[in-house]
Amino acid sequence: MAKIFTDENFETEAMQAALPVVIDFYADWCGPCKMMAPIIEELARQYEGKVIIGKLNVDESPNTASKFGIMSIPTLCFLKKGIVVDKVIGALPKDVLVKKLESL
Repeated sequence: MAKIFTDENFETEAMQAALPVVIDFYADWCGPCKMMAPIIEELARQYEGKVIIGKLNVDESPNTASKFGIMSIPTLCFLKKGIVVDKVIGALPKDVLVKKLESL
């Protein structure tokens, strides 16, 4: 299951994580975000123990979304040791995300 990130837990759960982290910045009202949700959940199960894959609701955690300059959703940020190494905007097919995950 995808991890749930919030403004409160983001620093310790994402920025200080030993594993690479993927954050899906989303909102409940966003159509493309809803399309991505099952893919994110599937990837979270598939990469468990290798990559932390989680979601951050931009409406509920606006401070973190703002820090990352999120202007459009869905946006996926790929972090290594707290540094953004890749970023994609919009709904993408699973195979594109798998390639990005494999390159982490």
